[in-house]
Amino acid sequence: MKRAVAVFGLLAAVLVVLTGVALTLARTEAMERAEALAGQSEVARTPHGAVEYAIQGEGPPVLVIHGAGGGFDQGLLLADAVGGPGRRWISVSRFGYLRSPLPGEASTAAQADALADFLAGLGIDRVGVLAMSGGAPPALQLAALHPDRVGAVVLLSPAPFTPFGGDVEGRPVPAAVYTAIAGSDVGFWVMKRLAPGTLRAAFDARPELLEAAEDIDFVDRLVEGFQPASGRLAGLRNEIAAVDPQAEYDLETIRAPVLVVHAADDRLNPVAISETIATRISHAEFIRYDTGGHLLLGHHGDLRGVIPDFLAGASGE
Repeated sequence: MKRAVAVFGLLAAVLVVLTGVALTLARTEAMERAEALAGQSEVARTPHGAVEYAIQGEGPPVLVIHGAGGGFDQGLLLADAVGGPGRRWISVSRFGYLRSPLPGEASTAAQADALADFLAGLGIDRVGVLAMSGGAPPALQLAALHPDRVGAVVLLSPAPFTPFGGDVEGRPVPAAVYTAIAGSDVGFWVMKRLAPGTLRAAFDARPELLEAAEDIDFVDRLVEGFQPASGRLAGLRNEIAAVDPQAEYDLETIRAPVLVVHAADDRLNPVAISETIATRISHAEFIRYDTGGHLLLGHHGDLRGVIPDFLAGASGE
């Protein structure tokens, strides 16, 4: 009995030490990543809140609005993956992400107002918009509430918005699960090392969709980019603002050309969301892929042609 107690005590001590090491390494990695990101972006002040941003490329301006768990860095990754050259990609961090703090009024409409003020501050009258997943609701608000600012909108795998609920029909994993996965520096650090395949799958990057080296690299960079998770937690928790029952999305008033792209096998945001958008915005174009998952894997090369062509056609280039 005494020997068993001693062994148990030793194991407990080892566990405590390993936990302490993991905590230290995870927090150090998160801090270093946060410092590196801060050196790659600027922060603009607007009456509706601060907006962190970074600019990449030259050409007609396109505002990039990232998805859940992202930031300006995820937006730049998205622009690189599907946007192609010849554009000035202006990637922002939404409310609660990285150096864009969560203001008292953090609705998607307020986010749209902040983005409109931000563009005015940059001296940009009109932009194209590229939005992924959770970036779609504020992109729709921007197009509806500030039509003179928006020349065209591209929505990829759009997330739910009012009147959808947070866990819409066909969404098998509750949104809270993703907050738990991506909201902790330590938890994310441990999962990345012990269960990287599970982490990929949590963002709908299933093995059967990861055949091309380009897609594997994109997913690895996307997953790596969730650190510092703690710097994105406030934004993750605020994703529910998109489905606030009091929110209004006047999609029928949107005048800008709209392109919606979605895969039928998306396990995070059901394709029904895009079908609704395409129905309510009568002039919207809708590309529906049979496969590709939430990240539209296997189609990035195609989209690097489709998206620039759509933006160019919308602006009369």
